[in-house]
Amino acid sequence: MTVTERPTSSMGSSTNTTLTITVDKSGFYEVNGVRHEPTVTLNIATGATKLRRYLKETDEMIVCPGVYDGLSARIAMELGFKALYMTGAGTTASRLGMADLGLAQLYDMRTNAEMIANLDPFGPPLIADMDTGYGGPLMVSKSVQQYIQAGVAGFHIEDQIQNKRCGHLAGKRVVSLEEYMTRIRAAKLTKERLHSDIVLIARTDALQQHGYDECIRRLKAARDLGADVGLLEGFTSKEQARQAVQDLAPWPLLLNMVENGAGPVIPVDEACEMGFRIMIFSFATLAPAYLGIKEALEKLKKDGVVGIPDGLGPKKLFEVCGLLDSMRIDTEAGGDGFANGV
Repeated sequence: MTVTERPTSSMGSSTNTTLTITVDKSGFYEVNGVRHEPTVTLNIATGATKLRRYLKETDEMIVCPGVYDGLSARIAMELGFKALYMTGAGTTASRLGMADLGLAQLYDMRTNAEMIANLDPFGPPLIADMDTGYGGPLMVSKSVQQYIQAGVAGFHIEDQIQNKRCGHLAGKRVVSLEEYMTRIRAAKLTKERLHSDIVLIARTDALQQHGYDECIRRLKAARDLGADVGLLEGFTSKEQARQAVQDLAPWPLLLNMVENGAGPVIPVDEACEMGFRIMIFSFATLAPAYLGIKEALEKLKKDGVVGIPDGLGPKKLFEVCGLLDSMRIDTEAGGDGFANGV
């Protein structure tokens, strides 16, 4: 195919310029006799961009199982969940062996989030707990920057005091509205400075200490500063949850569903009908892991064996953790590490 641009004239004068482009079947093209190789530009969406598109371009519920380590994340990915949530309680329990009392700090949370988010950089976007931001405005800004660099798609930041605790424990205390707004403002300014699509989720834990109306006031203030999503932690009833969606509409809200926690159990279908846009299940993998591990170790102590079912050997577990991908990479690169199988 040949395209020729003919001579043109402008304001009475003639410009004698001829541009000839020839494209052959292989995709190579010539411009005035100079041969060029075809180029293809791919724009691959980051996790943050994916999550933002889910919120803006669809009306579907984004269901995020809570994961706390590489294995729990791999299992959720294998089952096809469209997004994941890195729980602070699970991170604290798995990395520190401690209760969720504000003991995990930026290093613990960021390194865990970075590992999970990069198991498959083009896979499901990861929302991660950022607690209180780990300090004043400068630390909040540092935390947001590190989460962006780690590949996190979204994060929630809350209004508890620095000596915080799990949102489903009693005795929570929160900072003033003004101090909370410095956290939201610092987070918003940082993501704008870095031109990031990371989704900023404003969380309030003020319900225990100040009541429902104060929670709505705080979330509206965070929304007005530019937070993308709201999270009211610890609903005491389904009616209260439904009312929050109505009071903050059309701003998207996230529901933290903790079974046997401080609030009622709200299934996905019911939360969707209420109008929530994101659901995180913070203890979705941590609680079952506790039950399974405890049962297995009790059997080991009693019977001298763990009693793992047939077919669930090392190879199966390693396949969940990317064994086949590792084999493919080595083989395609010309390696012989798997020439005799595994």
